Amino acid sequence: MTLPRLTAPLLAAVSLGGAAGALARWGLSELVPDGAGFPWTTFAINVVGSFLLAALPALAAVRRRPALAVGLGPGLLGGFTTLSAYAEQGRLLLADGETLVAAAYLAGTLAACLVAVQLAHHWSSLAAQAEFEDEEGNE
Repeated sequence: MTLPRLTAPLLAAVSLGGAAGALARWGLSELVPDGAGFPWTTFAINVVGSFLLAALPALAAVRRRPALAVGLGPGLLGGFTTLSAYAEQGRLLLADGETLVAAAYLAGTLAACLVAVQLAHHWSSLAAQAEFEDEEGNE
């Protein structure tokens, strides 16, 4: 497996995608704030983002265009999903004494993301996954 050579178009695709993903995440968080209790917005963002990231190999256009693959993968969806917000939400729940909610959130997010990835994985064939790894350099 070879990683794509760093070029200006690939760098631009990741940068633009990352900015768009971060803005989308921020916008959703502003539109539907997590509020007290279970952080549903951050949970949904991470589960949907995990699903979409895992579904990329199913799309022929993404498999055949490295700029699209890196722009959508590490760019858009990397900027959209967020481990730091996930960890911070868990920390805040623990600091507020919400141990059970924190445990449910942290474990539930991990479990839901894994289920989403597995579901999306079933939508792409082994040949499509191999092509994606060869063309995009998925690790």
